[in-house]
Amino acid sequence: MTQLADRYAEVMGRVAQAAQRSGRSADSVYTIAVTKYAEPEDIRELITLGHRDFGENRVQQLAQRAGVIEEWFDRIRTLPRTSSDIEPINVNDPVRWHMIGHLQRNKVRKIADCTRLIHSIDSLRLAEELQVVANKIDRVIDVLVQVNVSGEESKTGLPIAALGAIAEQIDTMINVRVRGLMTMAPLTDDPEASRPHFARCKEIYDDLVKAGVGEDHFNLLSMGMSGDFEVAIEEGANIVRVGTAIFGEREVEESLEHATDTAH
Repeated sequence: MTQLADRYAEVMGRVAQAAQRSGRSADSVYTIAVTKYAEPEDIRELITLGHRDFGENRVQQLAQRAGVIEEWFDRIRTLPRTSSDIEPINVNDPVRWHMIGHLQRNKVRKIADCTRLIHSIDSLRLAEELQVVANKIDRVIDVLVQVNVSGEESKTGLPIAALGAIAEQIDTMINVRVRGLMTMAPLTDDPEASRPHFARCKEIYDDLVKAGVGEDHFNLLSMGMSGDFEVAIEEGANIVRVGTAIFGEREVEESLEHATDTAH
């Protein structure tokens, strides 16, 4: 096995164990492989291992990677079925791309047709722009509402007090379907420090479910990254966003404009 395959197997094992500790099955938790610093060959290898959910922080990067992978799938479809390098890949099982970073209204059009789930709806105006675009392309787009549970000024996301009303307004839209919540805990070296923030977000999520927001399709809770995804699962997350734990550390100098990206 390659180092990537080893890391991937370890992460999926940890996800399964955390799910078991929370009284759930491993397949009840979606692991989003965050490709921010991944090489194209790393993404392709993960696909051959059976993984299908990938996340990106930046709009341009997501659109480019989605296009490259789709072209790769198209090439595989044209190759002889006996070719040994395509045997592990089910080309009829499409890759699902997740937008997990901050999304500006003027960039919605670039990813509206290639994104399975947008995790970072942090204003009603953004949701309204998404509704306009989704209506034009005649598609229903699934979204999560991002909530700033920690109250940090450096974090994007809706304040808790405004969350319910805005989630209900999004729920009235025809082409935007609110599926749940996303949050980020403060960055820390101690996963346990994230626990109260995840527990609080789960409480808010449960309250919205009880209030009937989104009806039966309000069922996704995205919490946890490479450093704290096990705690997030224990506190109720059914989506985790994992980058470095799968793809390894990358010594990449980030520009100031990307310093607040939502996953690593």
